[in-house]
Amino acid sequence: MVVMAGTPRFLTLTDVAEVLNTSGAQVYAMVRRGELAAIKIGGRGQWRVEASKLEEYIAQQYKAAEEYVETHPFVDTELSE
Repeated sequence: MVVMAGTPRFLTLTDVAEVLNTSGAQVYAMVRRGELAAIKIGGRGQWRVEASKLEEYIAQQYKAAEEYVETHPFVDTELSE
């Protein structure tokens, strides 16, 4: 996986939420459900997501979206009337 230059190896859940344009709570839920790989570090158990794992997750979501579009074709009701 290629990671953008200047990106730290590990991101906080807040950082991930910013990249995905979603909430920290949503990212936390994704981690807890096992959808997004993460590690807990330190005595307080702070979550970190490796940048390469985030890129893999994004690639998987593109693939899932592609499969969804293929199996659920868009039908423009205005054109089909």
